[in-house]
Amino acid sequence: MSGKGAGAPRTVIVVGAGIVGLSTAWFLQKHGVGVTVVERDTVASGSSWGNAGWIAPGLAIPLNEPGVLGNGLKALFDPKAPLSVPPTTDTGLLRFLASFALHSGQASWERALRGNVPLSSACLDAFEELAEGGVAARVEPSPITALFTAHKHAARLVMELDAAREAGLPLTYTALEGEAARAEVPIASEAVRAGVRIDGQRHVNPGVYTHALADSVRERGGSVVEGFRVTGVEARGGGFRLRSAHGETESADAVVVATGAWLGRQARPWGVDVPLRPGRGYSFMVPTARPVPGPVYLPEVRVACTPHGEGLRVAGTMEFRDVDAPLRTERIRAITESAEPCLAGADLRRRTDEWVGSRPVTSDGLPLVGPTRVPGLYVAGGHGMWGLTHGPVTGRLLARTVATGVPSPVLRPFDPLR
Repeated sequence: MSGKGAGAPRTVIVVGAGIVGLSTAWFLQKHGVGVTVVERDTVASGSSWGNAGWIAPGLAIPLNEPGVLGNGLKALFDPKAPLSVPPTTDTGLLRFLASFALHSGQASWERALRGNVPLSSACLDAFEELAEGGVAARVEPSPITALFTAHKHAARLVMELDAAREAGLPLTYTALEGEAARAEVPIASEAVRAGVRIDGQRHVNPGVYTHALADSVRERGGSVVEGFRVTGVEARGGGFRLRSAHGETESADAVVVATGAWLGRQARPWGVDVPLRPGRGYSFMVPTARPVPGPVYLPEVRVACTPHGEGLRVAGTMEFRDVDAPLRTERIRAITESAEPCLAGADLRRRTDEWVGSRPVTSDGLPLVGPTRVPGLYVAGGHGMWGLTHGPVTGRLLARTVATGVPSPVLRPFDPLR
């Protein structure tokens, strides 16, 4: 256990019981800090519940890659496109899209890639530390196999992986011809012409894992309060008092706000002005004719498939709508129709557990992790599609900063006040 320096907080409230918030709380406990986690709904009720469950440092490539703007324009006219951008007069969304477009050039994408590499390089070690510390949930080691109907698209992924490796990410991957790719994935169809196997990855059931993390925080003396919808954060007497919609209060020396897609609404009064919007993802479960040994990625249609129990969780789309908007069945159908040509052994019409959740997406491809303009008030979020992969290592780094008062140089690119 690390010691605390002079002026270090003895108690911290973490707002948000997803993977990022709970990881921060867990690692704060390693520094001897008392933690209370408050959650507006229930543990893992946001994007930590129904996502693909990948711990995939080899694929944690920033969303603002060159060419994404062209795909966004296509999405305005194609309801089946993986990226869904509705016609809107929402000034906040328009501001986000304009900033996203400005950060979608090669130089900006490479800057985001380099900034995220330290998180990807250390993420598996952070999961191992959680396991050694008592987080009792299975983490399955497995390669992720990407399948393609066109060789040129497989070559593009290899180029992206080459760039990630050149930026410093330790990566092992193998290009596969059609027959070899289909041999890796027993449910692949004859339409698959090429593949790429990315080794050294992991996957979990994200809801089960996040609940196990919450249980571990409780077992180590922390408190997790569900149904606490924060309506006010008040700095007072060298600390903070949080009020809930039901009149409850919680007090502590410092606060970490890790509210995922809600962070964009909440953090602007604290000087956080980087545009952040909810990028909604969908998932559902389907039965398979044969067991699937590991995760399957369909980059051409941006669909991720993960074995869970005796079925397959199919996840996809990036939809820029309001965080609280209802599930849209047409997006589920779009995922189904786009994935069907590649998957012969999965019955995508027998869907269960249809789900939508909002991922926090920043316009520059870098998360928001660190102190705000309010002393003692920190934020952690904006990881986009890679919140599960980068959540524990983010929590470890931020907890060290909060508990010791010494900023981590790894977090410098993620400065919330940039």
